[in-house]
Amino acid sequence: MAQSISIVLVLALAFAPLCLCGKTTGGYLYPQFYDRSCPKAQEIVNSIVAKAVSKEARMAASLVRLHFHDCFVKGCDASILLDSSRGIISEKGSNPNRNSARGFEVIDAIKSALEKECPKTVSCADVMALAARDSTVISGGPSWEVPLGRRDSRGASLSGSNSNIPAPNNTFQTILTKFKLQGLGVVDLVALSGSHTIGNARCTSFRQRLYNQSGNGQPDSTLQQSFAAQLRTRCPRSGGDQNLFFLDFVSPTKFDNSYFNNILASKGLLSSDQVLLTNNEASMELVKKYAGNQELFFEQFAKSMVKMGNISPLTGHRGEIRKSCRKINA
Repeated sequence: MAQSISIVLVLALAFAPLCLCGKTTGGYLYPQFYDRSCPKAQEIVNSIVAKAVSKEARMAASLVRLHFHDCFVKGCDASILLDSSRGIISEKGSNPNRNSARGFEVIDAIKSALEKECPKTVSCADVMALAARDSTVISGGPSWEVPLGRRDSRGASLSGSNSNIPAPNNTFQTILTKFKLQGLGVVDLVALSGSHTIGNARCTSFRQRLYNQSGNGQPDSTLQQSFAAQLRTRCPRSGGDQNLFFLDFVSPTKFDNSYFNNILASKGLLSSDQVLLTNNEASMELVKKYAGNQELFFEQFAKSMVKMGNISPLTGHRGEIRKSCRKINA
């Protein structure tokens, strides 16, 4: 009897999810979750993401951002993908997402392919986590094993989307508080901000830095003057709200550490980028470290993405596996 118990324990330990697993209420997330139920799941996601990014490089950043904006509201549960319907007010209309969250059609295409391969099996929340990882790798960034097993929510939170997601003009302390509310710290904040090494921002997201940062009619003193003058040519005092600018003007479609070097040169585009250097000693030291050591940045970015992906997922019998990512099951 004792021998049989010890064998069971050994087997349990041998197959227990290791390293990148996240213990959640109701179960584990682990990278091998679909190995039996949908063995081609990751291959399908990667293939469709690769096609989308080759068609439009900007899509990589959009898919990373979609995962981030989902996880900071009710956890990583695909609530951001839901359209408005009876009883649901979509998060797509929130201030952080309106006219800026994108990539929904790519998620739809992935989900459609997965439903053909293995119906009612792979969650939309896991699709987003995988798409964010693949987008990073395709752009030249680090890879990591994505813990899987999330389920999809049956609701959304417009108010949560408006209040929980850091805004480009938030103070450093406000941004850090929003991260801490999700169980993330200053290291995660700086590393995950490094995703701004790819993608674009709209004029409306940083206009105040060019003309009236502190309400005194003066530009942001932490923004390099000639860079600010260059930005003003396409971001006027009024109009041009949707004009797009590279977050990292040095290598806008390559995932690297030049974002941090831009900040050191006072050329961070958003106020939320530049305050990492100017408003907190711990974050300043991290910016300097990542600017000088890309490998260190990549290593921490991967860890922080796994940590973010573990925010309050629905597991076990909670939530559902949506058939369409845009609506709850009937």
